[in-house]
Amino acid sequence: MKLTDIETFVVGNPPPHFGGRYFVFVKLTTDSGVSGIGEAYCVPFEPHLVAKMIEDVFARYVAGNDPHDIETMWRRVYSSGFTQHPDLTLMGVLSALEMACWDIIGKEANKPVYKLLGGQVHERLRAYTYIYPRPGDTKDVYHDPDLAAERSAEYLAQGFTALKFDPAGPYSAFDGRQLSLEALDLCERFAKSLREAVGMKADLLFGTHGQMTAAGAIRLAKRLEPYDPLWLEEPVPPDAPDEMAKVARATTIPVATGERLTTKYDFARLLRAGAAAILQMNLGRVGGILEAKKIAAMAEVDHVQIAPHLYCGPVVGAANIQIATCSPNFLILESIETWGGFHTEILKSPIRFEEGHVIPSTAPGLGVELNEDVARAHPYTGNMLHLEMTQHPVQ
Repeated sequence: MKLTDIETFVVGNPPPHFGGRYFVFVKLTTDSGVSGIGEAYCVPFEPHLVAKMIEDVFARYVAGNDPHDIETMWRRVYSSGFTQHPDLTLMGVLSALEMACWDIIGKEANKPVYKLLGGQVHERLRAYTYIYPRPGDTKDVYHDPDLAAERSAEYLAQGFTALKFDPAGPYSAFDGRQLSLEALDLCERFAKSLREAVGMKADLLFGTHGQMTAAGAIRLAKRLEPYDPLWLEEPVPPDAPDEMAKVARATTIPVATGERLTTKYDFARLLRAGAAAILQMNLGRVGGILEAKKIAAMAEVDHVQIAPHLYCGPVVGAANIQIATCSPNFLILESIETWGGFHTEILKSPIRFEEGHVIPSTAPGLGVELNEDVARAHPYTGNMLHLEMTQHPVQ
């Protein structure tokens, strides 16, 4: 069996754009006609260029090879151009290609990927969602603690037992920083209002995006501790694990991080520093499914848990489900609400969600199939990035 063909899809995500402005998918096909799909997460170039990057790497290192030879492909791509370093762009590209290979491997074996990576550990996967806005909102749910508390009741009714929110303000190219007193007060009011609203029915996941210095994050954590969040997410920028470790040592709130890290090498530095209790690898960036399994195994040694990150499309979501299902140290899975809307339309069969849990598919491969007609009907024609930071310092 050899890989012969590639097709990329840059798909616009219609309003309300939950999961990002667009998704970058890839389909690989073998000489025996078996196809697999993958997705790249948040490569920091405009998406049509990312699609070209995926095609270029496929032509150099993947075409003509057996999709089962994951380790060989991984080393060749990781070392491309004399790099051999955790490169976010190259690893996003590799993640999409590797994911598609695993989809093919599972289909050839007639098994879900999780059955090929140690087997099923979890029959149901606990899930959480961000607290999102609704049409007709007269206030901003991201900045109004009363509306967020009201919205939380709707998510509890859907079965969710954990909710994430991020009231700390914009993230900037010039972070970390000290949050203003007004921002600290808003964060505390959010935590208080949500805890009063959900009681002990749901965990609170306090999201940030590296806005703070270690000292600033410790100030915030002291305010949040009375409300017992399950985690404080990425409190400092991802480039300094020793600084993140200072936060972890100074608070009773578990630190979670990893969406902006890639490969076992980044995560090993994080673990050595004792910087996090929960790892949030995104399988569309981390280096693929097997790399995520290696990271999960490394974390298991230190009794660190995994909570796969998702702010992209449902193909990465399906890969997250595979790794969560076969990992003993799985904690919780990020969902985009209940996987409805465009996340359902772009798939031939939706991801199964029941009472706050994702039910792993028993279908072979990743367990999902891209609806190519829908993908082609929603081309993304812009040139913006998946996520963009504020370009000026936040005072």
